[in-house]
Amino acid sequence: MGHGWEGVVLKLMRGKDFTFTVTGAEEVTDHYRRVHFTDGGMLARTGVHPTMWVRVWFENGDKPHQRAYTLVDADEEAGTFSMEFALHDGRASEWARTAAPGDTVEATLQGTGFSVPDPLPSHLFVVGDPASLPAVNSLLDALPTTPATIWFETTHTTDENLPLRIDPARHEVRRIPRRDGGAHLVEAVRTALPELAADRDGAYLWIACDTATTRTLGAFARKELALPKDRVHALGYWRA
Repeated sequence: MGHGWEGVVLKLMRGKDFTFTVTGAEEVTDHYRRVHFTDGGMLARTGVHPTMWVRVWFENGDKPHQRAYTLVDADEEAGTFSMEFALHDGRASEWARTAAPGDTVEATLQGTGFSVPDPLPSHLFVVGDPASLPAVNSLLDALPTTPATIWFETTHTTDENLPLRIDPARHEVRRIPRRDGGAHLVEAVRTALPELAADRDGAYLWIACDTATTRTLGAFARKELALPKDRVHALGYWRA
């Protein structure tokens, strides 16, 4: 499968190409599916880091189609991992719904760097949704002793059952129904965060939801709350 101009650009940026093979899949909810893979030798070459993601290429007629997905439970020694798909209309979701052992997909690894905050925060603040759930869980795993407050936006009733890897003794989850194109989530975070993040130097804010919401909250944190730039990580995961 050709990757078009996007593939050319990624090659110029030293993207590395791999082929993943499906080994199994499981239904997490009626709108969420986890697919298991062997890595085609990727992890032995690249290693593993928190919130690590790859660009996966899907057949779409004559046009290349790629989407980014976070690796779940990556095992460098075994060369295996999973990816989780928030199912909706779209080519990637169509593929994930029917993925079966033996199916293959091509992927490119490029631009996925993330480092654990140094110094470690005294409190972690996370804003996410089903699309960024794997990255949220990876971040929580990477900071196992850090207290966290998590705003998790939900669209479907069954999103309440998605597997957030939380410890009730250290983590508070605030589930926010998606309303008004994300405005309800923005208001919830803007209302609560100033008081919760009173210790500006000890706070670390990680935002990964739809692009518009992520941009709005990132600007709020930097400009109005005056959080240091290196203590705010904001990356839009999808466009509404």
